[in-house]
Amino acid sequence: MELSEEWFQQIIDQEVEDVELVLLEELGGRRYKVLRLYIDHPAGVTHGLCTRVSGAVGQALDEVDAVGGAYTLEVSSPGVERPLRKRSHFEAQVGKKVYVKTKAPVEGVKVRQGVLLEVGAEEIVLQEAGGPVRIPLTEVGNAHLIYEFK
Repeated sequence: MELSEEWFQQIIDQEVEDVELVLLEELGGRRYKVLRLYIDHPAGVTHGLCTRVSGAVGQALDEVDAVGGAYTLEVSSPGVERPLRKRSHFEAQVGKKVYVKTKAPVEGVKVRQGVLLEVGAEEIVLQEAGGPVRIPLTEVGNAHLIYEFK
């Protein structure tokens, strides 16, 4: 069985309302895996919420023997430098400073930092020192907020 974000989201939805799986990370090899789930909730992520999600997901994984061996399941908040993976994630962060690494160079550059100006149907627009840059959403490989200490 292939573990996917959609499968995990379905399990989470059965147990807890309004929890979004922001990111799934699979680490390790065939003998031992680490599964990291970063979740979010409109009221915030608490230890109790992580415990409920971990219990539901762990039980589902064990019932279908999805991992096929030893594993560690970690459930946590996405943190202050939360990953941006979906268009809705970017839309919620307009006006904030972000880091974006593209799959291939866009205008000759793969790594960018700037203020997220807008999110369109097909692209995001970052304000960098040299001016605005348009980045197709399909080219975003890795992106996250940049937390600025004040």
